Amino acid sequence: MLKIYLVFIFLLTIISSTVYAFPITEKKVIFDIIRKKKVIGQHEIEFLKEDDILKVITNINIDVKILFFPAYNFSHNSVEFWHENKFIGIDAYTDFEDEREYFIKGEDSQGFFIASGMDGNLELSIDILPSNFWNIKILKEKEIFDTQKGIVRKIKVKDEGFEKIEIDNKKIECKKFTLNASSNPKDKGPFPEYTLWYNKNDELMKFKFKNWKDDKTITIVRAQ
Repeated sequence: MLKIYLVFIFLLTIISSTVYAFPITEKKVIFDIIRKKKVIGQHEIEFLKEDDILKVITNINIDVKILFFPAYNFSHNSVEFWHENKFIGIDAYTDFEDEREYFIKGEDSQGFFIASGMDGNLELSIDILPSNFWNIKILKEKEIFDTQKGIVRKIKVKDEGFEKIEIDNKKIECKKFTLNASSNPKDKGPFPEYTLWYNKNDELMKFKFKNWKDDKTITIVRAQ
């Protein structure tokens, strides 16, 4: 049961710079992953500028123990490549522990985004965006590239208006959205509905979802 709902945490990922398509106020951003009021892992995104290329480096690690014994481990590592406000490539690896692991690659080539992942080789629109929640512009897309499985998911987004949330005892006025995405036959269950909150600078502050099987909530919240 624990494995089922933790797998869904990371079907989509996060982040990016004012020079590019998304706001960056720090070189590294960290989110805590919380279940039942306990931190079970962290999601870190680092932004590195090398000449005219922006690298968005994502590292996600979950280590859950029960009575000091390992119960679940998850890891995801990816590097997105951006050039002049344009997503041009990705190199990623995801380990779901239950013998599912995916090596994801993609790059612009001859007018397409050529990618490989869970469903093999894909020829996609050169304008496809990665499933990076930090980039609020993905909410205007009809489909996005799942960076943890290397597939395309169609999405539907609803603008929920404004809402104040509390982080570190501070009230933050945020734009609130809900996002639903298409499922893939190889998914272990239906894709969950996500709720996302962005501050006035369009930075992602928090997101959450409920597991379809046990109705438990997983919250990913900005730590620093």
